[in-house]
Amino acid sequence: MKITEIETFLVAPRWLFCRVATDEGVVGWGEPVVEGRADTVRTAVHELSDYLVGQDPLRIEDHWQVMTKSTFYRGGPVLSSAVAGLDQALWDIAGQVYGAPVHALLGGPVRDRVRMYTWVGGDEPAEVADGVAAKVAEGFTAVKMNGSAALGPIATRAETDDVLERLAAVREALGPDRDVAVDFHGRVSPANARRLLPLMAPLHPLFVEEPVLPELGAQFASVVACSSVPIATGERLFGRREFVEPLAAGVSVVQPDISHAGGISEVRRIAAQAEVAGATLAPHCPLGPIALAASLQVAFATPNFLIQEQSLGIHYNVGNDLLDYLVDPTVLRFVEGYVERPTAPGLGIAVDEAAVRRADEAGHRWRAPVWRHRDGSFAEW
Repeated sequence: MKITEIETFLVAPRWLFCRVATDEGVVGWGEPVVEGRADTVRTAVHELSDYLVGQDPLRIEDHWQVMTKSTFYRGGPVLSSAVAGLDQALWDIAGQVYGAPVHALLGGPVRDRVRMYTWVGGDEPAEVADGVAAKVAEGFTAVKMNGSAALGPIATRAETDDVLERLAAVREALGPDRDVAVDFHGRVSPANARRLLPLMAPLHPLFVEEPVLPELGAQFASVVACSSVPIATGERLFGRREFVEPLAAGVSVVQPDISHAGGISEVRRIAAQAEVAGATLAPHCPLGPIALAASLQVAFATPNFLIQEQSLGIHYNVGNDLLDYLVDPTVLRFVEGYVERPTAPGLGIAVDEAAVRRADEAGHRWRAPVWRHRDGSFAEW
């Protein structure tokens, strides 16, 4: 079997899909994208296709090594995301060839269903609480919320109170038997994090995500030590070596993104690395259906898996939602906040190729917003 063609598709609202075809008619799909830089990653995928076309698709690990190392200049979000989508597609092909879901090729399932969480928006405490109540009615047992708007280096008392009031409203709406994760999106300085986290602890968040920017690795130990709140990070880390410092600092939850951090092959290794450190895996995935399907294949085969993110109904997905490009969306149906183990070969989904090709004709140019502080200086989004 040989790879004959690699195509890419810009798919609204902000995704990039790739299609890897073979001379035996087996086709694999992947999702290689950096949000806001889809065209850049698209170019990287086509550069890598110069190597992959003509190769045996089943030599997945060898291809991963060549794609990540043979360019001499290694790493970074663009290259690792291009590799990630191609890696997903190769695993999809392998599963179809061997007649098994990817999680079976990774050692077999260790669970029968995977717990999911959903995102909830709202600026005021009452709005957030109403959003949570709606998600609870849909059956979800865990939600994630933004912890704050833009924050300066040292938050005011009012800004600190706002963070706590919004979290308290969500905790009240959820009750004691459901979970809330809080995402600070790297907006919080180490000083702010050390002040906020002990105040948040009584409200028992499942974890606090990116309380400080990932490049502030030297600060992780002090942030972890300041409270009992589990700390999560990893959506902006692109390989296992970048997780060494956070895990050594005591981070409780790692969140590699299967479309950024080298695909199924590397996320699987990051999960094993976290297990050695006593940490759990909660893959980042506010993306499309292929990324989610690939994440779930890893989740079903990973002993130290915690919970899975997904983007159904998220504010980014205006006009096109998570399941719109699947032939049978019921394979990713959420029941009581869980998704059942897929049994179809490969990634377990069938992509609606005609819909994807139509979407690519329109394309998209999604860009992340630019935030400013009151004085006009740049603010972390």
